[in-house]
Amino acid sequence: MNYFTLTLGDYQTNTYLVCDEKKNCAVIDPGYEAETIWRKAEQEGLKIRAILLTHGHFDHVGAVKELAQKADCPVWIHEQELKLPPYLTFGALYYTDLYSDVGSILNVEGLRFRILETPGHTMGSVCLLCGEVLFSGDTLFAGSCGRTDLGGNTSMILESLKRLAALPGDYTVCPGHGGETTLNYERRYNPYLR
Repeated sequence: MNYFTLTLGDYQTNTYLVCDEKKNCAVIDPGYEAETIWRKAEQEGLKIRAILLTHGHFDHVGAVKELAQKADCPVWIHEQELKLPPYLTFGALYYTDLYSDVGSILNVEGLRFRILETPGHTMGSVCLLCGEVLFSGDTLFAGSCGRTDLGGNTSMILESLKRLAALPGDYTVCPGHGGETTLNYERRYNPYLR
């Protein structure tokens, strides 16, 4: 598994293009600039097979519909995100499928994503675990965590962060905003994980 990071838009949202050795690709959180994401996939020879959303805030979903239509691919989101008010999503959320059970595995061609429900930033926030990489959306940031005043809950995000801290082993953490980190580093230095 390999991935490419594009930091796009006014809110500097990280979009991830995750690919296998056969160039099958899942796009995580295409918030802005569908054409830029599409061009990057083309430059790398990637075939976009799915779009996976960590949550439904507008800065993570703004390019979903255009990109999904260009790629003719499914879009996955947690059912709870459908309850977000339109001012947080900039209109109706575009999706085709809902994540199923807690800890379920979603296969995108040769890529296996474990879906971790991590409510708090929003009620349907998820983290996506693929190989040794944790795509944490706006749940966990380097040295911090997501805000909870836009459809979230503080006690729930703290519980979600405890569950992430309890995952066995170490992972590269790819957040929705800001730079990468590791789970071991965050366990040691992030006050929200202690």
